[in-house]
Amino acid sequence: MRKFLLALLGLGGIALAAFLIFGPAWFDKQTNMVDGKPLPEIRAEAQELHDSLMIVDLHGDTLLWKRKITDSVDYGHIDLERLEAGNVGLQIFSSVTKTPKGQNYDSNSADTDNITALAITQLQPVRTWFSLLERQLYHAQKLDKAVAASGGRLASISQPAHLDRLDKSIGVLFSAEGLQTLEGDRANLKKLYGAGMRMAGLVHFFDNELAGSMHGIEKGGLTDFGRTIVRDMEQMGMIVDIAHSSHATVADILKMAKRPVVSSHGGVQAVCGVNRNLTDAEIRGVAATGGIIGLGYWDGAMCDTDPATVARAVKHVRDLVGIEYVALGSDFDGAVTTRFDTSGIVHITQALMDAGFSEAETRAVMGLNALRVIRAGLVPLSAPGAPAKAGDQPDRDDRTTDAG
Repeated sequence: MRKFLLALLGLGGIALAAFLIFGPAWFDKQTNMVDGKPLPEIRAEAQELHDSLMIVDLHGDTLLWKRKITDSVDYGHIDLERLEAGNVGLQIFSSVTKTPKGQNYDSNSADTDNITALAITQLQPVRTWFSLLERQLYHAQKLDKAVAASGGRLASISQPAHLDRLDKSIGVLFSAEGLQTLEGDRANLKKLYGAGMRMAGLVHFFDNELAGSMHGIEKGGLTDFGRTIVRDMEQMGMIVDIAHSSHATVADILKMAKRPVVSSHGGVQAVCGVNRNLTDAEIRGVAATGGIIGLGYWDGAMCDTDPATVARAVKHVRDLVGIEYVALGSDFDGAVTTRFDTSGIVHITQALMDAGFSEAETRAVMGLNALRVIRAGLVPLSAPGAPAKAGDQPDRDDRTTDAG
């Protein structure tokens, strides 16, 4: 019996080891997929234009998974080789630190968390297992290590002058999907800034101490702590991202914003009536700050994965407020299924051409709009000559919006 029990324990240890080695990659493959549906052949003129573009993607979640950006793999959506194949000039990598069990777009409690189990099975440092702040700082270190290991093919972007490197390297910028990582401490924002964070959404799939989420229980607006953090972000040169925010939070941020505001990834309700997508009033509000709306490629943003639908969303924003307020926000590696990975972004270029967009409009959407806003947003508000949006003024109680 003793030998039998020892054998069982041995088999259990082997099974556990196999799970820890192969399980994270298996889960990644089942979570970040390409649907394999037909795509049109890329025409020579579309490829030629695409190869000349500066392309910026406002949102990718690759740091969440147990793979290195510098590793070439045959699953997921983003790695260095595929960024180069897609002619991406700047990729923003967001840090996901907590997601609720049974995650959905309608209503989620903050009481559960899937990422703790993921951190443990990925054998991340123990400090990340039970601290959201440490989890986010670990993601910052992963990004720094990828840059160091890239042999100059990647370059960290944390100040406007760094954007001048993009003709030699692919820029990477660190962002956050929810600032629950502050753990209620204002001082932790400076720690994240020191780790390279230059963009952050206040919430993810649940309400937190800063604000209400579109997918939370209460879906309220900014708290006093949230208002303080928005002011701090603008002051230090960290771009405010309204993705996943409740309508009330979006309205509160747009009312107080002194800098361009970004919606890093999502869609528009006029094309896809999912609750997380922006209303026309919210689109107008973002444009009024001089900001941009990053459009994603997955079903939850577009109600399908056809690149032509992304072009429809671009057209809606252009016709409503102007072409200068549209950008790309793929949500690649964000537990989504898309029609193509980052090597295939040329399909968006061709879809814009097919929809009748001019070369100048296509260049703006694919990256130049985002580059403009990022360059402005990285300058601390107190810096001499700091750019600000048109009509910059203190919290604008006189501004009206029907958002929310």
